[in-house]
Amino acid sequence: MTFTQLITFLLIGIGLSFDSFAVSVSCGLMRREIQFKQAVVIAGSLAFFQAAFPTFGWLIGSSIKNLISSVDHWIAFGLLAFIGVKMIIEGVKENSSLANFNPFKLSVLIGLSVATSIDALVVGLSYGFLDMPILFPVTVIGLVTFIASMLGLLFGKYISAKRSRQSLILGGIILISIGTKILVEHLWFYN
Repeated sequence: MTFTQLITFLLIGIGLSFDSFAVSVSCGLMRREIQFKQAVVIAGSLAFFQAAFPTFGWLIGSSIKNLISSVDHWIAFGLLAFIGVKMIIEGVKENSSLANFNPFKLSVLIGLSVATSIDALVVGLSYGFLDMPILFPVTVIGLVTFIASMLGLLFGKYISAKRSRQSLILGGIILISIGTKILVEHLWFYN
């Protein structure tokens, strides 16, 4: 693994963790009395799903990559750009749909975990299309998400909702940048 790949995996992990960070901040805002064990359960669930979904996406992408190898870089760019734009739009929105949720209910926790991991599934598809290894990236994604979620829960007690929206915008910009990097590399450096 090269240094560039390591940085790319870290940036993808950071970009993907912003959804979980924003959810965690919202949970911290709603439940300021949250205890450490409860925080670990919430962060662990978010991190688990965030790491599992790219694995599923990678399996799907790997199985169909031969069918789309001539356009895989366009697909990866399109998927990452779509996710990035979606995150930026969510970051710009004023209203939060999380205000009425109880993050301690199992059904709500799993719902939040799945909802924040859909983007990671798409990233896994991109990895599968590009025939990239998956073990290290999902480990990085899971660890970064766990740390970001724990920090989000802690910060939820002290920071405003505006900051969590700004983190979504930054995450979206990071994912669009990585998609652009993949596209540029494949159009100009791998031909």
